[in-house]
Amino acid sequence: MTGISVVVPIFNEAETIPELYSRLKKALDPLGGPYELVFVDDGSRDASAPNIRALAARDKAVKLVQLSRNFGLQVAYSAGIDHASGEAVIVMDGDLQDPPELLPVLVSKWKEGYDVVYTVKTKRKENFLKRFAFAAFYRLLNRISTVEMPLDAGSFSLMSRRVADIFKSLPEKNRLVSGIRAWVGFSQAAVRFERDARFSGEPRQTFLRLMRMATDGLFSFSAVPVRVASVLGLAVSAFAVLVAVAVSLIRVFTDLLNTVPGWTSLLVAVVFFGGLQLLFIGILGEYVCRIFDEVKDRPLYLVRDKVGFDKDP
Repeated sequence: MTGISVVVPIFNEAETIPELYSRLKKALDPLGGPYELVFVDDGSRDASAPNIRALAARDKAVKLVQLSRNFGLQVAYSAGIDHASGEAVIVMDGDLQDPPELLPVLVSKWKEGYDVVYTVKTKRKENFLKRFAFAAFYRLLNRISTVEMPLDAGSFSLMSRRVADIFKSLPEKNRLVSGIRAWVGFSQAAVRFERDARFSGEPRQTFLRLMRMATDGLFSFSAVPVRVASVLGLAVSAFAVLVAVAVSLIRVFTDLLNTVPGWTSLLVAVVFFGGLQLLFIGILGEYVCRIFDEVKDRPLYLVRDKVGFDKDP
């Protein structure tokens, strides 16, 4: 078993890989113990996989898990954890926004006895809208989740072997690494850092991908959305009853409604209640879709090729 495994998902990061590899080596070599670098190629369309193969040819610590297509960042993390053999497993992004220089700090905390060492972003070098969206998401998830979610704590973290084994054993398809990590529990410690800007190129996580990650977190770790829908539906129904009673009383005891009725109020009511119904159906549909994914029981990912592994995990 390797001392430390570093899992790095890669998607079209050919320009970043040389610098990433160099900084990882500089961070890990002084630690003295054995380590492995598990790169997960998540369906890259550039020279990312060939570049990693070239590194593996001259460095036995480098390993490659090449997925059959792009399965998404969270699944790529899972694939790497499945193939990691270390007593401690570190997961981090491959765009150098997660600084490799922080790895010795995570390892030091792990050696103190913590099973999970997660990182908290004190500052992000991204545009205001993206910073605001991430901050709002973490705070909303923390408020409604059934488990306590550390604020501004992303996927960059270290897990002990027993936590990594638990992570591997979980069968769920819609995954959020930071959520599962919090759900597992055990002894956890935080390390604060400033998240760097991308080393090269444009962000790989599109708005739609980020929205997908957010909904996975909200619907996988909380039943609040469907409960809110139920409460709001009950409140609207009660309001409709009150309006019906009020209209009936006005009709019986006054002449205010003896005029030709207008269509505006009717149209507004139909659109309003129709919108609420569609909203509630959508919320229920999100949960049903996740049940459907689990029932299909398809593999979480498919491996096209592996390099540097003596045997399957």
